[in-house]
Amino acid sequence: MVDLVAFGIAAALTGMFVVLHFANGTEWESNPDISQEILEKRAAAVPETSFPEPMNRSIGGGGGAVAIEGGGEGGEGGELEEAEPEEQSPADMPEDEVEYHEIELAKQGETIEVASNETILDTAEDEGFDLPYACRQGQCVSCAGHIEDGPAEDHVIHYEQETFTDEEMEEGYTLTCVAYPIADFTLETGEAP
Repeated sequence: MVDLVAFGIAAALTGMFVVLHFANGTEWESNPDISQEILEKRAAAVPETSFPEPMNRSIGGGGGAVAIEGGGEGGEGGELEEAEPEEQSPADMPEDEVEYHEIELAKQGETIEVASNETILDTAEDEGFDLPYACRQGQCVSCAGHIEDGPAEDHVIHYEQETFTDEEMEEGYTLTCVAYPIADFTLETGEAP
């Protein structure tokens, strides 16, 4: 059988060692938190963009407003210059300059009237159409469409479109999220090259 006195002494000694161990601690210290320092270094290394890029540049983005010319020290080669002024968005157009254009949505069998200071996607949504989209920044092809009447640039102004090549736009492809109409046309939604 079990000797209760011996068992009690062993339990008491074990408890005492545990209490002493936790009372003294291990004197281990965690590494310092360097996450803010890393974020600041990343922000300084990544150029600023004019669009919110998910999951990466949106955490910091630094510098971008100036460009460094040349590589030598001193003299004019190392001077900082102002960046070129950005193109003004058609959305900022004064109300007295706004024109309205009829856009036929071929797949939907409907025609909508779109102001020259609104995107095709925004107006179509306001009219109750469920057109495809994802980023709303001209960075993907989710909202792509095809203008049957010719080159896209003859019918819309793309503001900050960074997806299609000049050749694709010549073929009539457009991004409805950044396309501001300048003429009447027929649009096949959900069409990408």
